[in-house]
Amino acid sequence: MTIRRLATTLCPLLLLAACATTPPAQHNPLATWVPSPNYNARKAMLIVVHYTEQHSVQESLDTLRSQNSQGPVSAHYLIGADGRIYQLVADEARAWHAGPGRWGTITDPNSGSIGIELDNDGVSPFATAQIDSLLVLLTDLTERLNIPRTQVVGHEDVAPTRKIDPGPLFPWKRLADAGYGRWPHGELVAPPAGFDAWAALAQVGYALDDRGAALHAFHNHFRGGEGDALDDTDARILYALTRQ
Repeated sequence: MTIRRLATTLCPLLLLAACATTPPAQHNPLATWVPSPNYNARKAMLIVVHYTEQHSVQESLDTLRSQNSQGPVSAHYLIGADGRIYQLVADEARAWHAGPGRWGTITDPNSGSIGIELDNDGVSPFATAQIDSLLVLLTDLTERLNIPRTQVVGHEDVAPTRKIDPGPLFPWKRLADAGYGRWPHGELVAPPAGFDAWAALAQVGYALDDRGAALHAFHNHFRGGEGDALDDTDARILYALTRQ
């Protein structure tokens, strides 16, 4: 056999072998794959929930595959009001959904999280079908990627000085009843003397660079937007969260 014929025979085999040893990108079978080019690789330890503050799934799909004045924009998933799940970036890749922020020891949310956008205009209640699908997706992600179920937060939690989504209408209690995120369980009791509510807020995960912004995000998450100062109810909630 001539060298040319040998090369012609071997090249397709080598290509097949290369394909066989290179794992494919992980696309979630729960979702419709609508790829965005805006990502790079990393390992997720957190799930961040957003609302799109737009008016249709198609508008959001277009946005999440383009860029704005700050640069490229993307998220791993988008869930429509009808419950349909779209995946734009593979789970193992880094999407650009969170921007600057911090949650506990995670100082680069984009590198450490999965971003889930919900098709919602920011002022309307979230559709039941949408939250049903979110819970299905959270079950899949936490089990498959070994993300702790408590590590589900809102965009405003990790970036309280810049963001307010998913806002005070988001049903965090329903997620907590299904086992996701953090929520005070049982009767709320007064903390002991000397309890430092601000330190507890930081222990939960909030950055205290701007205490007013952190408290506002906490109120949106745990009290539906109620309250504008750190009060006894906050202390009871924080005491419960830090004891769990």
